[in-house]
Parts: sequence; structure tokens; C-alpha cells
Amino acid sequence: QVQLVESGGGLVQAGGSLRLSCAASGRTFSRYAMGWFRQAPGKEREIVAAISRSGGITYYADSIKGRFTISRDNAKNTVYLQMNSLKPEDTAVYYCATGPPRDYDFVTRNDYSNWGQGTQVTVSS
Repeated sequence: QVQLVESGGGLVQAGGSLRLSCAASGRTFSRYAMGWFRQAPGKEREIVAAISRSGGITYYADSIKGRFTISRDNAKNTVYLQMNSLKPEDTAVYYCATGPPRDYDFVTRNDYSNWGQGTQVTVSS
């Protein structure tokens, strides 16, 4: 099965930027949609962004639209989340996960599995 490892989190001031990376094992990475999720203390885990298998279709949550960009490099088995104009409310543990093997209906949390361990993002004011 695909195993995922997130990196790139840290502490940043409001208005700053971070780029998260998620490295996947195996040679079946391109068979699955990929997603980034986040969970703040006391809140439900929510989808942030998702990307189709070839990278041609993307989805963004309204709360981050225009600030974050999801991308993937299938040759490197890696998915990225570029986060700009960060706000304190973006503070959360960010997770990547493997989605369904299709290029439609890939934004539902229950369709994702093979979760990474998460990386902490803290945005100070």
C-alpha cells in the first residue's frame, strides 16, 4: 500500500508562506487522487485542497481559495501545498491522504485513506 510522509510545516508570521510536501512510496501514486486536509484543536478534520490523478483538476475549500495551490509531480511521487498569505486561523495539523482512483467525485473525506502522520503549521499574529 501507499505510505505518505508530510514535511514542511513550521512556525510562520501572518502574511507569510510555507510549502508542504507529501512523499509517497510505491509506483502506483498516479492511480489516485490526492488531498490535503487540516485539523485544528477542537475542530473536525476538513478538506483543504484536492487534485486529480494527472493534476489537471483541482478543488479548494472556500476558506483558502486564492491563497493556497495544490500540485503534484507523479515522477517524484510527491504532492505539494503552497500556502501564501497565511492567517492565524490556518493554524492546524495538515495531513495528506490518498483519494479514490478516479477523476470525479474526489473531494469527500470518507473516500480518502492512507493518511500521513501530519505536519504542524502554526501562524502567529
